[in-house]
Amino acid sequence: MKKIMNNKAFKIIVGILRAIIWVIAILIVAVILVQRVFNNKVTISNFRIFTIATGSMVPEYEIGDVIIVGSKDYDKIKIGDDLVYMGEEKDYKGKIITHRVININYNGKDYTYKTQGISNPEPDPLVNQKQVYGVVKYKPVTLSLLSHILNNSYGFYFLVFVPIALLIFLEILDFIKEKEEKVQNEEQG
Repeated sequence: MKKIMNNKAFKIIVGILRAIIWVIAILIVAVILVQRVFNNKVTISNFRIFTIATGSMVPEYEIGDVIIVGSKDYDKIKIGDDLVYMGEEKDYKGKIITHRVININYNGKDYTYKTQGISNPEPDPLVNQKQVYGVVKYKPVTLSLLSHILNNSYGFYFLVFVPIALLIFLEILDFIKEKEEKVQNEEQG
């Protein structure tokens, strides 16, 4: 075991593996914090992260897909954009909705948008500009895949629990190695 632990290639591989696991763990925690803890009230460079919760936008967005939403320049929103807004009426009240803009009205002061889910037979109630979080800019495939995996109990186990257990194991190995080196130095000195 000592021979393997003192091997330079092994040390480099363990160091790289540890760094990769830490980066992944930090990214997962950062995404979860931004999305859940701050309840999408915090933006990062005017961008927010949301997760699709229903099938109303299939095939464009699947349940569990992650979307990056930016820019709420009301005058730049156009028909065909996917708008993210806070619902205020009927079944939409208090829910964050992502639907496609099918019509825009401007009364000289405020914009209102008519939206509809791709898979929905009926349009949504009118959306006032004050309800708008922004327009979908990007659907990161990596974050969407990560979200799908984390929402699966096996995926969560292998993507969160196993890496953390591996990090703890590596830290224990380091601790044992340091103790052995300390004992050797005391015996020699």
